[in-house]
Amino acid sequence: MKLNGSEILTEVLIEQGVDTVFGYPGGAVLNIYDALYKYSDKIKHILSAHEQGASHAADGYARATGKTGVCIATSGPGATNLVTGIATAYMDSVPMVVITGNVGKGLIGRDAFQEVYITGITMPITKHNFMVQDVNELADTIREAFRIANTGRKGPVLIDITKDVTAAVTEFERKEKIVIKDDTVVDMEQLKIIADIINNAKKPVVMFGGGVVSSNASDVALQLVEKANIPSCHTLMAAGVIGYNNPLNLGLLGMHGGYVTNKAVDDADVLIAVGTRFSDRVALDTNEFAKKATIIQIDIDLSEINKNVAVDHYVIGDVKKVLEALLPLVENQERREWIKMLEVYKDVDYKPVDDDSQILPHQLIGAICDMAGEDTVVVTDVGQHQMWAAQYVHHVNPRGFLTSGGLGTMGYGYGAAIGAKVGLGDSKKVVHITGDGSFHMNLNEACTAVSYNLPVITVIMNNQVLGMVRQMQTLFFDRHYSNTVLERQTDYVKLVQAFGADGAVASTLDELREALDKGFAYDGPFLIDCRIDKDEFVLPTLPPGGTMEDLIVKVGD
Repeated sequence: MKLNGSEILTEVLIEQGVDTVFGYPGGAVLNIYDALYKYSDKIKHILSAHEQGASHAADGYARATGKTGVCIATSGPGATNLVTGIATAYMDSVPMVVITGNVGKGLIGRDAFQEVYITGITMPITKHNFMVQDVNELADTIREAFRIANTGRKGPVLIDITKDVTAAVTEFERKEKIVIKDDTVVDMEQLKIIADIINNAKKPVVMFGGGVVSSNASDVALQLVEKANIPSCHTLMAAGVIGYNNPLNLGLLGMHGGYVTNKAVDDADVLIAVGTRFSDRVALDTNEFAKKATIIQIDIDLSEINKNVAVDHYVIGDVKKVLEALLPLVENQERREWIKMLEVYKDVDYKPVDDDSQILPHQLIGAICDMAGEDTVVVTDVGQHQMWAAQYVHHVNPRGFLTSGGLGTMGYGYGAAIGAKVGLGDSKKVVHITGDGSFHMNLNEACTAVSYNLPVITVIMNNQVLGMVRQMQTLFFDRHYSNTVLERQTDYVKLVQAFGADGAVASTLDELREALDKGFAYDGPFLIDCRIDKDEFVLPTLPPGGTMEDLIVKVGD
């Protein structure tokens, strides 16, 4: 059958199982939006307030559902507004297909209105990108984009389509959805060596990263640690791989990880790193990190081996397949002495003190968890609130904590929460935890939540400062609070009411619980402005490049 390029695009999206896209129209993509109008019974389009919001929504949709997120923008500023969202997805290995329009082929390179070289701009932050200038290449290019986004280490792929291609007509043939074939061939000889090392270890630790979530390997990961009785820790991207209440879960590792977690890795004789890249927020001093341990790395990406931390053994492949092959080789163990030693470390770990007269971060997070339930999906922005959420949320769902880990994108949260809620529907609650600094960056997406009546609860940890930066100024810059004290007079409740939502202010725990009750009962987006003290710090903390000897558990007067 003969179709124009825009209809071909829409047909292939449907063919690949896409039923939801996020975007913002413009001149170069008008033909595409005309096709979306014709296919609106098969593809739902979510109109964001800003293209960056659309890219974060596609990202949140992908993380929450495990599907491929799709977003669309026009040429020029529409395309460049996606860049931060693309980079966010790239750093955290999130599968996305990003579609941009461009000026007509005959105008390329002539500085035409709203022309920009978006494939050049995004080359360093995509797995691959394409520029389509021939309608006959369009269908297969889109299929290839979905294959690349989901093959091996996942990530974003961009397709830039000239306007004339969106209107040109050619013959189109429907095909089956791309089947992603995992070509992992597990190196069993190496795996036997690794299993032998684990079986003979006295003080082993497993370190889980985001690759475990990407490969849907949480179940087998849990089987491994429980069979071999190995204490585990996780990076920011792997919260929920092992439930927070599992006695083998030591919690978050790294800069804002607990004393017991960092001490366990420091003392370990074997460290098994699974689906993680040893970022500088985890291995702060790469020369001292797990220095006593034989380090084993399991990852799908060969380029991550020996990149940040030198390892002794490694296996390349899909994490789930590798762990499934490793599991029968690992022996049942008790490791009583090691477990007992870690219990001693837990006793001296940092423990925040309750105070019901004010809202303390750990109590705020606890109240949300108690009232929302363990199955709630928590989405954060970036800053102190992000680390408090990572430390104190009752993580039980490997796709239940969405945050910008690698890029650290302030303003990520609201768009991602919208994408998660769209993808999950009524099956799970979505709570967006943010700070007053982060919220200001993309607060305009509140109108998107209202337009689609999405019951996302936003909790602002409002301390009137840029908290994480101010904390670093306190600790390392002699309290020189340069441009981190906010003088904004924003009334957040009135703001969201102007958008068509509702909200409440909370200064005490009782007021917070009352507001949460109201928010969960409200039919639509709801915001809670929680007042917290500007001198509340994320503790414990390790300074950049620091080791266990540098751990900070108290900030002096």
